[in-house]
Amino acid sequence: MHESQQLVAQLAALEERFRQRLHDELDELNHLADQLQNTPNALQDLRDRLHKLAGSAGTFGYAALGERCRELEQRAQAELDAQRRSSAVLNSLAEATHHLNQLLEHTPDTPTEHQRLDTPRTDERDQRHIGLLVADDQMREQLQRTLGSFGYQTSCFDNPTTLHQADHIDAMIVDTSPPGSTLLQDPIFRQRDAQSPPLLVISSQDNFTGRLHAVRVGAIGFFTKPVDLPMLESRLERCFNTLQGGPFRVLIIDDDTELSARYALVLSSAGMMVDTLSDPHQLLDKMTAFSPEVVLMDLSMPQYSGPELAQVIRLNDDWLRVPIVYLSAEVNAERQMSALPKAGDDFITKPISDSALLTTVYARAQRARMVSEALARDSLTGLLKHADIKEQVEIEAERALRTRSPLTVAMIDIDRFKSVNDRYGHASGDSVIRALSNLLRQRLRKIDRLGRYGGEEFVAVLPGCSEDDAFSILDSIRQAFSAVQFSSAQGKPFNCTFSAGISSCMAPDWNSNALLDDADRALYDAKESGRDRICKAGAGNH
Repeated sequence: MHESQQLVAQLAALEERFRQRLHDELDELNHLADQLQNTPNALQDLRDRLHKLAGSAGTFGYAALGERCRELEQRAQAELDAQRRSSAVLNSLAEATHHLNQLLEHTPDTPTEHQRLDTPRTDERDQRHIGLLVADDQMREQLQRTLGSFGYQTSCFDNPTTLHQADHIDAMIVDTSPPGSTLLQDPIFRQRDAQSPPLLVISSQDNFTGRLHAVRVGAIGFFTKPVDLPMLESRLERCFNTLQGGPFRVLIIDDDTELSARYALVLSSAGMMVDTLSDPHQLLDKMTAFSPEVVLMDLSMPQYSGPELAQVIRLNDDWLRVPIVYLSAEVNAERQMSALPKAGDDFITKPISDSALLTTVYARAQRARMVSEALARDSLTGLLKHADIKEQVEIEAERALRTRSPLTVAMIDIDRFKSVNDRYGHASGDSVIRALSNLLRQRLRKIDRLGRYGGEEFVAVLPGCSEDDAFSILDSIRQAFSAVQFSSAQGKPFNCTFSAGISSCMAPDWNSNALLDDADRALYDAKESGRDRICKAGAGNH
C-alpha cells in the first residue's frame, strides 16, 4: 500500500473508533444533564466533558456537534464562574444537551478529508548535487574546486530553464553579475515554491535592492564578490542539516486517547518521533526517557490543568528550553492569555487541521533545536564544545572497552594559524576554522563525534574505526583541506594545512585520558616533523 493510502486508512480507523466512543460520550452527557438539579458536581463534570468533546468532534468530522458542545461548555462555564445554580439555566442546559444526539444523527458518516503534508524529511544521500548558473569562468572554477573539496557534486547550466528542469539538484547557486542584471526577474525564479531546491545568490553589488530581489525569489543566502567560499559552503551545510539531529521528538499530553493518537499519526507520518501520555503521574519519567523537543499539552484535564503540569516541567532546569504548546478547545481569549505566562509558549485551538498542526509543531521544534544547538555547541563551528567532546571520548571509550571494539581519537590542529590571523585578519581566520569544521563533518560518518577543543584545535572520536582506517580517512581530508582556497578581506587568496595525531588501542587498561594524551603527543610529533601530516601514537603508548 502506498504511504499516503496507508495514512488515510489509519486515520479512517481512528475515526471509526471515535464514532463508536461518541455514542457512549453522548449517553454520559445526557446522564449528567439529568443530574444537574440534584448533584453538586454534575455541572463541573458536564462542563469538562463538553470541553473535551468540543475539541475532538470537529477533528473527526463532526464540526456542528463540536461547535454546539463549545457553546454549551461556555454556558456551563458562565454558571460556574458566577457561582450560581439557576434552575432555569440548568433546565435549558439539560434540554440542549439532550438534543446533541440529533446533531450526531445528521452528521454525514464519511471520513474527514486528509490534506497532503509537505514537510521536509531527512535526506540520507552521501553526496549533494549543486547546480551552478555562473557565467564568470574563474568564479565557476573556484566554486567547483571548493565545493568538490567539501564532497559536493556540481553541474553547470547556461540558463534558468535548464537549471530548474535538471533532475536531482539539491541546491542552486546563481551569479547575478554584472550590475543591472535582471536574471532573478526570470519567471522561472519567480515561480519557485517551498519544495524548490535552496537558492544562493552571488552578486557584484552589496545593496538593499539586490538583497530584496534575492529574498523575493526565496534565496537562503546572498554573497558579494569576492565571495568567501568557505562561508558560502557553511551556509549550504547549515541548510542541508536542518534535520541533522534526527526526527523531531514531540510529546502529546492529552486525556483524549483517540485525539492524541490522531495527532501522533499525523506528525509521525511527516517524519517526526511522537510519544503520547494520558496519565500525568508518569510525566517526569516520560520527559526523562523521551527528551521531547516540543510538548503539546491539553489545557484542561481531569484533576489537572495544563499550566500546572507545564510548571511541573519547568521546575527542572534541563527542560526550560522545551517549548510547551497548549492545545485546547478553550476559545476565551482571556483564559488563553492567562495560561501562557504559566510556563506556556503558545496556544492553538482545537479543532485544528492536519496541515496547521504540522506547520505549528514543525516551526516550534525547528526553532527549539536551533536554540538548543546554539547553547550546547561552539557558536563559530557548530561542533561540540571542549567539555562536551571530552565527555564523548569517555562515553565511547567505555563502550569500546565493554564491546571490545576499536576506537580511534584524533587531535587536529591548523598549521601556523597565528600567522593567518596576523596576515589576513581574524575574520579570515574564522573562515578557515569554520571551513575545516565543515569539511570534517562532511567527510566523517554520522556516528563519529566532532568537537572544537581549543582555538584552532579539534578532536574527532571515531568509534569502531582502526588506527589504519582513521589514518587513511584523515589523510584524504588533509589533502582536500589543503586545496581549499580562502579569500582575505583584501581579496588576496591563500591556502591552509593541518596536522593531526591519532591514537587507538585495545589494551585492557587504556582510558579516555590516555587516548587524548597519546593523540596530543602524536600531534606534537606531526608538528615537529614538518606539519601538514598525520602521525600515529607510538606503539608503546596505551
